[in-house]
Amino acid sequence: MEVKTSLLDNMIGVGDMVLLEPLSEDSFLENLKKRFEHNEIYTYIGSVVISMNPYRSLPIYTPEKVEEYRNRNFYELSPHIYALADEAYRSLRDQDKDQCILITGESGAGKTEASKLVMSYVAAVCGKGQEVNKVKEQLLQSNPVLEAFGNAKTVRNDNSSRFGKYMDIEFDFKGDPLGGVISNYLLEKSRVVKQPRGERNFHIFYQLLSGASDETLKKLKLDRDFSKYNYLSLDSASVSGVDDAANFRTVRNAMQIVGFMEDEVQSVLQLVAAVLKLGNIEFKPESRSNGLDESRVKDKNDLKEMCELLGIEQSVLERAFSYRTVEAKSEKVSTTLNVAQAYYARDALAKNLYSRLFSWLVTRINESIKAQAKTRHKVMGVLDIYGFEIFEDNSFEQFIINYCNEKLQQIFIELTLREEQEEYIREGIEWTNIEYFNNAVICDLIENNKNGILAMLDEECLRPGTVTDETFLDKLNMICAQHQHFESRLSKNSKFLTDHSLPHNCFRIQHYAGKVLYRAEGFVDKNNDLLYRDLSQAMYKANHGLIKQLFPEGSPAKINLKRPPTAGYQFKASVGTLMRNLQTKNPNYIRCIKPNDKKSSHIFTESLVCHQVRYLGLMENVRVRRAGYAFRQAYEPCLERYKMLCKKTWPHWKGPARKGVEVLMSDLKVPAEEYAYGRSKIFIRNPKTLFFLEERRRQCLQDLATLIQKIYRGWKCRRQFLLMKKSQVVVAAWYRRYAQQKKYLKIKHATTVMQSFARGWQARKLLRQLKHQKRCEEAATTIAAYWHGTQARRELRRLKEEARRKHAVAVIWAYWQGLKVRREYRKFFRANAGKKIYNFTVQRIIQKYFLNLKKNLPSMSPVDKSWPSRPYSFLDGVHAELRRIFHLWRCKKYRSQFTEEKKAVYEEKLEASTLFKDKKALYPSSVSQSFKGDYLEINKNPKYQKLHSAVDEKVLLADTVSKINRANGKGSPRIFLLTKKSVVLADQKSGQVKASVPLLDLASVSVSTQNDGFFALKLKEGSSSAVKGDFLLSSERLIEIITKLYRLSATNADRVPLNVDISDEFLVQFKNDKVCVKFIQGSPRNGSGASCKRKNNRLLEVSVPSTA
Repeated sequence: MEVKTSLLDNMIGVGDMVLLEPLSEDSFLENLKKRFEHNEIYTYIGSVVISMNPYRSLPIYTPEKVEEYRNRNFYELSPHIYALADEAYRSLRDQDKDQCILITGESGAGKTEASKLVMSYVAAVCGKGQEVNKVKEQLLQSNPVLEAFGNAKTVRNDNSSRFGKYMDIEFDFKGDPLGGVISNYLLEKSRVVKQPRGERNFHIFYQLLSGASDETLKKLKLDRDFSKYNYLSLDSASVSGVDDAANFRTVRNAMQIVGFMEDEVQSVLQLVAAVLKLGNIEFKPESRSNGLDESRVKDKNDLKEMCELLGIEQSVLERAFSYRTVEAKSEKVSTTLNVAQAYYARDALAKNLYSRLFSWLVTRINESIKAQAKTRHKVMGVLDIYGFEIFEDNSFEQFIINYCNEKLQQIFIELTLREEQEEYIREGIEWTNIEYFNNAVICDLIENNKNGILAMLDEECLRPGTVTDETFLDKLNMICAQHQHFESRLSKNSKFLTDHSLPHNCFRIQHYAGKVLYRAEGFVDKNNDLLYRDLSQAMYKANHGLIKQLFPEGSPAKINLKRPPTAGYQFKASVGTLMRNLQTKNPNYIRCIKPNDKKSSHIFTESLVCHQVRYLGLMENVRVRRAGYAFRQAYEPCLERYKMLCKKTWPHWKGPARKGVEVLMSDLKVPAEEYAYGRSKIFIRNPKTLFFLEERRRQCLQDLATLIQKIYRGWKCRRQFLLMKKSQVVVAAWYRRYAQQKKYLKIKHATTVMQSFARGWQARKLLRQLKHQKRCEEAATTIAAYWHGTQARRELRRLKEEARRKHAVAVIWAYWQGLKVRREYRKFFRANAGKKIYNFTVQRIIQKYFLNLKKNLPSMSPVDKSWPSRPYSFLDGVHAELRRIFHLWRCKKYRSQFTEEKKAVYEEKLEASTLFKDKKALYPSSVSQSFKGDYLEINKNPKYQKLHSAVDEKVLLADTVSKINRANGKGSPRIFLLTKKSVVLADQKSGQVKASVPLLDLASVSVSTQNDGFFALKLKEGSSSAVKGDFLLSSERLIEIITKLYRLSATNADRVPLNVDISDEFLVQFKNDKVCVKFIQGSPRNGSGASCKRKNNRLLEVSVPSTA
């Protein structure tokens, strides 16, 4: 059997208020509170959904929830907004009925979120495809744009819609979205210029200042500081949990998805910036000669920036703020504006500019999202509009908002009754008239074309003469005094004369939701909504394309002396169009309620909820639904749900479902007046009957559960027994197998032991035999060895004896021969003995000298001057020559270890010694310093990358030098580069090449004999480099620089070696003048180095500190 869920399963409270028993306002509120505390925020009144704002995120909007409610009956699952959206979408798709979803409630009740949920559900369940997904994305992304420009933070809601929105979503025959059309109603444009305490202006102002880039704000001439703009309230500038910067990026992305061009986005932002600038314009009074006051702009900076943004001439707009032109048929009259009128004109322009921009945004979005196909479309409308408003101070805005809610209540009752009547007729149930409060009389009081309040307000605004709010109230007192729903302190009805709760400048209307007190102050001005023609014309003269579209009446070709329609007239016409549109569609209602004013997720304020229940007419709605039959259900699900209550229908009914329900109700003995049979549904009059069926079903389900448990437990026990029996057989078989295996292994082990013992005995026996045989063989071998040894020793003794005899003969013979020789030689010995002894002695002395020298050689260092002392004076020459030869050999060995680079450095050092030794006092200090060459690491340092790229050749020397200025003798740091062909001087900071001198143009180098670093590069006369004259430079590495210059000139075969002039006084050519550079001993002025000072035009004196 398939298990199905129902609205009545696991109910917390009552899911449908129609089934509430007993029905009263207290029980209604108690049921809402109970469900709210258990996070059940949705409750039904028939097909109407009541939505409580939870003020927190709930896990009931997941993709799984969407699939759960998809294609399910409305009452099949617990109440949810998805159920209503699915019912409306399926009716549109399958039954070809246009739908509308009316979302009402006061600010902060969650209307905007409800409309988003409906649209997101429809987008999730409809078809897929690239084009369809694009349309869905555009429809969904229109919300962030409209919220940014039409929503604001109020004391009741951080994202309160300050306009009414109606969106028609168009579908094709398959149910896929094709596009949409948005209509907006009554933007609260007064919020642009003034906000109540604790509230903010529209979101876009804060989002622009927080999220735009610095470059964008600079273009718009804006600053991020909110306090610099008069139109932005500061006490609520930032809202906790709201990231204005992130929201701005979302809005920009949404505008791009919807289809706004980049230039259109920039135009919109320029207008928003212009509104902020407009609020900063202030005026001061100025007296004229005729005694009249005239207004003038205080600080023209904001006016100038605004005019630059919009492309308006500053003088034109400034005049429009100071003068007003009234045109008659044949003449024009220009009057001055005082300060109050100028401020009124400024605020009127700001409100009109923003409201027209908002209307243009809606139109532009409609152009992007409208359906392209021209075939007939199915339409689903979503209405998100303000709820009934009752404040302490109610004005013109609350009046027309409540008028709109009166019309919605009227159409709600009419459509609800019509739907009920149509269903009764469709099902063949007799229709009985239902008594209810008809608010048509209240609507007539407001909208009657002759005596309605709106008509009288328009008449007052259009008539000549003095028109004030007091004259309007007097007219109401005169015409509406006898109306039963109109109350005024000055009306002819005497019972209000002593009603002190009703001020003299107010009137009260008895709306369907309760009495509302309206203050007449401001009704006439707000209904007029005047914008001076001078301002419209000034706006039209702008070079901004969008401004011209927003103010078409400013065109000289469209001058119309007819007064524009009033705000009340326009709103009445819009509401009439909306009502006619809604009457052509099947309605679906969502009533939004906020549980508390603190935006808390766990507080339920009964008085606040009760107030909303009253003015939303929810009790009236329940009574209308319960006036006939409270509950209805199709025969198939009814029989499926309650068939277990009758033995004839349980477990399966094989006949028609209606017949089965009739058998069921007859068997349960339900009174006939408590239900009625329709064509496809059964209608139950009283909720008690339904609860009786549910209680019987609950008991029956408990009995069935007990039976199922009993059968299940018996099946489970039998299954357990059979399993244990089977297990016992398996265990026994395995045990017998194990026992046989164990017995077999025991026998096998015993056999193996016996076999091992037998084999061991046989092996030991064989081992004894082999050992005996081996001992016999070893004994024979030993005896033979001893015998052979004895024979060999005997032979050895014989051979030795024979050898001794032969040696004795040889010795005797040798002695004899020696004796003979000595006898012959003795007579020659005395003649040559001295010379031989001398030679032998000298040879021994030399041999001893060399051996001693070998042991005492000095180290291999070429600078080691030690040498062993000579033992005899006759070896002086040999001793010195050997020392010289050793030193040369040691130096050769030392040189063989050098690299080519090191050889070059030593060659340079040798060259420096030749040039400067005993000539330049600076030379000794340079001997210990190695010549590195590239001291700036110009190849690696990124700072000199530009300079390195400018020099094509390899850099041999790179260092920082000081270039001496002939004018004052001061030095400027320069980078000195030496290559094989040229000398380059560059700026130290920028790396820019200042001078490049080929080496061929160098004539000579002049230096002093002192301990300084000054040197002069003298150029050949007539060369291209000699135009600016010679160079006088100073460097700590003078020795290395001049040595490298000299070596380069010496190695160049094409030129004569560079002449190095060392003198304490030399001439330097500076352009056309020759200057003498003179070096003297003295105390330097700054630090311890040499200093240069100009004495006259022909003398530079260098003071060098003495080395003493």
